[in-house]
Amino acid sequence: MTAVILAAGVSSRLRPLTTDTPKSLLEVGDKPLLQRNLETLKQHEITRCVIITGYLQEMIESFVNSLRLGIEIEFIYNPVYEQTNNNYSLWLARPAVDGQEIVLLDADILFDRRILSRLLASSHKDALIMRASDHLGHEEIKCELDDEGAVVKIGKHLDPKKSAGESLGIEKFSAATTSKLFDVLSRRHVHDEFYEASFQEVIDNGARIFAVESDGLPCMEIDTPDDLAAAEELAKKLQ
Repeated sequence: MTAVILAAGVSSRLRPLTTDTPKSLLEVGDKPLLQRNLETLKQHEITRCVIITGYLQEMIESFVNSLRLGIEIEFIYNPVYEQTNNNYSLWLARPAVDGQEIVLLDADILFDRRILSRLLASSHKDALIMRASDHLGHEEIKCELDDEGAVVKIGKHLDPKKSAGESLGIEKFSAATTSKLFDVLSRRHVHDEFYEASFQEVIDNGARIFAVESDGLPCMEIDTPDDLAAAEELAKKLQ
């Protein structure tokens, strides 16, 4: 299985902290976020990772190469990172992972390593981590589920009252679903949209992607200085 980490963004909401440092290299609990996530992959015996870079890509490549974690790393550069969304960055990974089992991670997530354990242990070949909640707003990537726990709708635009929870940006896909996803992305990558729009099309075409609940294990996205401060506290509690 190969991991794909999307780390191309400018992270303007974190400036000036990200003026000279990409968000994935900001330290959280005395360790850069990207290092934390690569070490978690290694702990789960995932030894190949494709990292999509963009903003300050030389810093990311130099840092990762210095870690020597025993993970095979392939870097793919998104030259239009300032004008594109994460669907474009994911599409760029196609030559490296098409037709393979993958784990997909956003680079700006701080999470308990047991979350990845839960995802990989799931009997479902295609699944995403979801935080169940009755208190969703408009910013979360929300999920509506069927009676068997499969995702039928996913996106920010969904009605919070009809949604079962929030997708946390950690997914796994079988080789067959990866191929279907990249077929969709090959048509949609030119649009300024989140990759969940492509997930939705794959689901609409018959794929079954199941929600694996995080069951209260900590996980958060880091977008703002307040988020970063909260992440510092959260890092103290993580396994």
